[in-house]
Amino acid sequence: MDKKPFKIVFMGTPDFSVPALRALHESRHEVALVVTQPDRPKGRGRKLMPPPVKETALKLGYEVVQPETVRDAAFVETLNAIEPDLFIVIAFGHILSQPLLDLPRLGAVNIHASVLPRYRGSAPIQWAVINGEKETGVTAMFMDRGLDTGDILLVEKMAIGPDDTSGTLHDKLSVLGADLLIRTLEKFEADDIRPVPQDSEQATYAPLLTKRDGQIDWERPAGDIECLIRGVSPWPGAFTWLEGRRVKIFKARPVSTDTDAAPGTVIPAFPDELWVATGKGALSILEIQGASGKRLRISDFLRGCTVPPGTCLRAPDC
Repeated sequence: MDKKPFKIVFMGTPDFSVPALRALHESRHEVALVVTQPDRPKGRGRKLMPPPVKETALKLGYEVVQPETVRDAAFVETLNAIEPDLFIVIAFGHILSQPLLDLPRLGAVNIHASVLPRYRGSAPIQWAVINGEKETGVTAMFMDRGLDTGDILLVEKMAIGPDDTSGTLHDKLSVLGADLLIRTLEKFEADDIRPVPQDSEQATYAPLLTKRDGQIDWERPAGDIECLIRGVSPWPGAFTWLEGRRVKIFKARPVSTDTDAAPGTVIPAFPDELWVATGKGALSILEIQGASGKRLRISDFLRGCTVPPGTCLRAPDC
């Protein structure tokens, strides 16, 4: 006899969560409620905008609640009344208390965008690219009171390509996470869940990025800077300074050359190229955006802006 579909409360907020919600919608399971963050002001007009999960959930016909805090008594009572089998939590943005985690009959499952226990925290995709990792993935785990410390249920790995940015990986991992969620639910249905505790000695932490994390430190090796540029794309974006004005760097590649120029100094190259000395080797800038211009290939940028060898790409106060 077929088992009853699970009654699920889905909790998520940004674009990363949307493929998983759509996958649940297309599964045989019941999404009893969607929980997401409140609408927030965005853009120059500071107009209130709904989170992507709310927009998707309403289109799919689900009831949505947006508590300011998950400790709100009315919210907890709403969850109790549903009597869910599972919470599915993906990039929700709230920490759930132990009483909430204990509420679903089968537990609370989180999909995290790394191969745990590495890159616990808010920005696992970005830091994996910044650190030059060759591989990342998604992990399904039981939630506990710690930060991404729960027992692992399933893992799916993915290679990080040489041209991958945090943005491209985000999109790939969100789809992979949706697939992993459905396979995890199949494990629950088959009574084949085998939680594995994390090895905390192997854990690393991926804190939330700030705008300052995008500043290029030319003392770093060229390969590290190239990883930084990809890791902070699209946000906060890599930047440096040209004649006292901030410029964004979107794409670059290390080049083999011998130079004793100080890191951050433009060195001789072909007329349509911009090579910069680093702490180890040099970097060829491929795409750039000036202080008030648009994103350009370096050859187009150099047609309107002369950057002779010896120019220093450093902060004005250095």
